[in-house]
Amino acid sequence: SVLKEIAQENKYSNVICGCNFDDKDDFRPGNMAADLKGVLSPLMEAEMTKDDIRQMSRKLNLPTSDLPASPCLASRIIYGLKITRQRLKQVEEAEEYLRELGFVEFRVRHHDTIARIEVNKEDLTKIISEPYRQKIIDKLKSIGFKFISVDLQGFRSGSLNETLSESQKQISSKTKSN
Repeated sequence: SVLKEIAQENKYSNVICGCNFDDKDDFRPGNMAADLKGVLSPLMEAEMTKDDIRQMSRKLNLPTSDLPASPCLASRIIYGLKITRQRLKQVEEAEEYLRELGFVEFRVRHHDTIARIEVNKEDLTKIISEPYRQKIIDKLKSIGFKFISVDLQGFRSGSLNETLSESQKQISSKTKSN
């Protein structure tokens, strides 16, 4: 709604979302809201996947072509937990710290007092070894988490959706087909 208002004030015809064809079967509440507000998704409409976008970006020599995906921080907060500035800041600080330690593809999932860290399977040994383990514990506790866990399944996009029932996931599909 806010972006639609800004678009109107600045005489822009449309608001555009960057979701792509790989997102079509994933439960994404933000995309549902965008659909309801008439936000356009040209990459989805063109059926462009993440790989297609990366290939095109490389051809255009864009500096972002090989950056890891970085979805909205709100997607790290477990369903049912209110999204607040403080929680978003906690996730941002935690992920920034892991990036400083050299981790590349990972997520810090916010489960209220618990930070659940997902890293690539190749990094599981690294993240639980010293000095990384203790540094991560100290940092994440200093920003407000009480418990720090490492997910043994490793990094996977959309892992919070694993807690949803099939009927909850279907709500997204119905919205897209309307």
